[in-house]
Amino acid sequence: MKMLVVVAHPDDETFGTGSLIARAARDGAEVVVLCATSGELGEARPGSVPCGCSLAEVRRQELHAAAALLGARRVQLLSFEDSGWDGDCAPGSLVGAAFDDVVAAVREGIAQERPDVVVTLDPTGGDGHRDHVRIAQATTVAFDEVAPEGASLYYWCLVRSVMRRWVAHRSGSVYAEVPEDDFGHPDEAITTVVDVTDLMPLRWEAIALHRSQSSPYDDLPDELAAAFLGTDRLVRARPEWTGGPLETALRVP
Repeated sequence: MKMLVVVAHPDDETFGTGSLIARAARDGAEVVVLCATSGELGEARPGSVPCGCSLAEVRRQELHAAAALLGARRVQLLSFEDSGWDGDCAPGSLVGAAFDDVVAAVREGIAQERPDVVVTLDPTGGDGHRDHVRIAQATTVAFDEVAPEGASLYYWCLVRSVMRRWVAHRSGSVYAEVPEDDFGHPDEAITTVVDVTDLMPLRWEAIALHRSQSSPYDDLPDELAAAFLGTDRLVRARPEWTGGPLETALRVP
């Protein structure tokens, strides 16, 4: 089995889909990470970028190290720029580039890898980052065009119930002003819930390799950290979900 994980920035593969990568690799799957940008507009932790080195270079190194630790076979890095959270977008950024160009780049990756399962981020914008929406939308179009017959497409999601707890804990952060109904994916729309509690120690190791970035799980109470890292929640987009008992694993041909 081959799984392709399509993300926007270095650390999305770990902060988001890390346990899915680790579970699939442990079970013998070939896992490939396709990352659209080098995350050059991320906020670097003080002292994390050596003199003479750019944040983009550091984040690419972190991406490769964390993906390898999780068990990914290789990483493909596209050449789009980080769009940032808001403001004007550079023409070559993930949001500023022509949508067809983003689709074409992802399409090439899917056609090359011919995965059985594709996992990408939440296209509804539940976590507030426009690059995540863009890569998910482009991946969906590209998947429909070239994915092998019988392949599955999933959106990895942060659910609203857990995000509300996170916002409450982070009161005073920029997220505290986001309307509750605009943040996090509706719990009732989730189709797939995967228990990954056993992979939490490895996930924390991979998170630590992204030294330049503060993770959203830093300094959380144990119970809230476990709510994020012990369970992965997804929406199965292809084949389209028609209802029934929730899946407890990703569908493979």
